[in-house]
Amino acid sequence: MRSFLFGGSGAGSVLGDVALLLLRLAAGIGLFSHGRMKLPPPERFVGMVGGLGFPMPELFAWCAALAESVGALLLAVGLLTRPAGAAIAVTMGVAFFGAHRNDAFSVKELAMLYGVVGLAFLLLGAGRLSLDRVAGGASGKRRR
Repeated sequence: MRSFLFGGSGAGSVLGDVALLLLRLAAGIGLFSHGRMKLPPPERFVGMVGGLGFPMPELFAWCAALAESVGALLLAVGLLTRPAGAAIAVTMGVAFFGAHRNDAFSVKELAMLYGVVGLAFLLLGAGRLSLDRVAGGASGKRRR
């Protein structure tokens, strides 16, 4: 009971890997539901990206849409998790600090949450219950 209240086994344990799996699935599926609607990027989205000052707004709109859709699916299954996390974190950073900078926090909080999740998976990796582990040929040892 004490370890449940004041600690626990951490991310390197089986429970930690289950927690990473659940977080990857929830965040990946949730973000995908937003990203799929941006493929192909609608003119309004391309215009908004251009309004943020990005050169070649159509290219950057595609990058954002792919990060929110393909990146989200990669995150969910745990494949190329760190690059997907990086793409998600950057895209959500632009959404939070750029596209939604003047919006109420309740509007931009989702971008913040997805961005922090992307950053966490960039730093942590997918965990042992992932396709990264299979593709990387990892042994039973946890990679750091």
